[in-house]
Amino acid sequence: MTINFILANFAPTSSFFTPDKKRDKMIKTETVEDYYAKRPFLKTHDLNREVGHFNVFRIENLSPDGEEAVAYGKKDYFKICVVSGKSKIHYADKSFEIAENGLLFASPFIPYNWEPLDAIQEGFSCIFTEPFFEGFGDIKKYPFFQPGGYPVYELNEEETVQLKGMCAQLMDEQQSNFEYKDDVLRNLVFQMIHTALKMRPSTSILMEKTDAKRRITQLFMELLERQFPVSNTIDGIPLRSASAFAGQMAVHVNHLNKSVKETTNKTTSELIAERIMREAKIMLKHSTWAISEIAYSLGFEEAAHFSAFFKKHLHLSPSQFRAA
Repeated sequence: MTINFILANFAPTSSFFTPDKKRDKMIKTETVEDYYAKRPFLKTHDLNREVGHFNVFRIENLSPDGEEAVAYGKKDYFKICVVSGKSKIHYADKSFEIAENGLLFASPFIPYNWEPLDAIQEGFSCIFTEPFFEGFGDIKKYPFFQPGGYPVYELNEEETVQLKGMCAQLMDEQQSNFEYKDDVLRNLVFQMIHTALKMRPSTSILMEKTDAKRRITQLFMELLERQFPVSNTIDGIPLRSASAFAGQMAVHVNHLNKSVKETTNKTTSELIAERIMREAKIMLKHSTWAISEIAYSLGFEEAAHFSAFFKKHLHLSPSQFRAA
């Protein structure tokens, strides 16, 4: 089965984006506390930020009152969903359509939303925070949780049954009184991740070379991602050059550039430009900010400089892209 993959030129729907008349900020990051505040009917487990949090739900129980699609934006928690039913997932500047059965991996680093297209949606949704896995493995290293990774898979019937079975195990274990159930939950999550990787080998941009160079590249990518989404039109993003990142990381700029190039086959400047470009497209489609405000928030001194940058990469002006 092949997933229908659509590039960024999609028009926002009413359930996907509700214009904010105030232009002082983008949609704020949703916390795990916000998640439960919106769903008071859900059973909440420990929300201790230091210990970490894990929970699993049946998707059909998440919106008893006909709740609309998940709002577009970043969340401060990870999510794994196995879902049956036609739906659309908007992830950063891309859109994916699931015809029947799908698997979604979502991370705190990338904004997304989920839009059901069929009235009946079934499956499981797992949410968890990074501290829950502290000492048990680096959950964020897996490629579909990283920028440039492939976060959505369409599943065949056999794969759907297998992954839903794992989710049912998670739910049974979560409801048990077993003293070491958290360890079992962690193992089951890693089992789901590894199963997905075997189903669809990933093509992450963070390819394995040497550990030191990979770590430098990963830190660079994390610092790059932390600047987004932009929260206001007053403060431009602070890191826009290789030298600025190198200073923040306390490494020589030449060492940074060499590590990034050997690990990703792209230059530091290319990755910075790509990320700024991706954020520009998101902001043009999903905010009501003026183009000049977007330009300044992304670190351009003049709207004309931003327009030239945008047109160089997409062969469209910002206003043409916004109107498309």
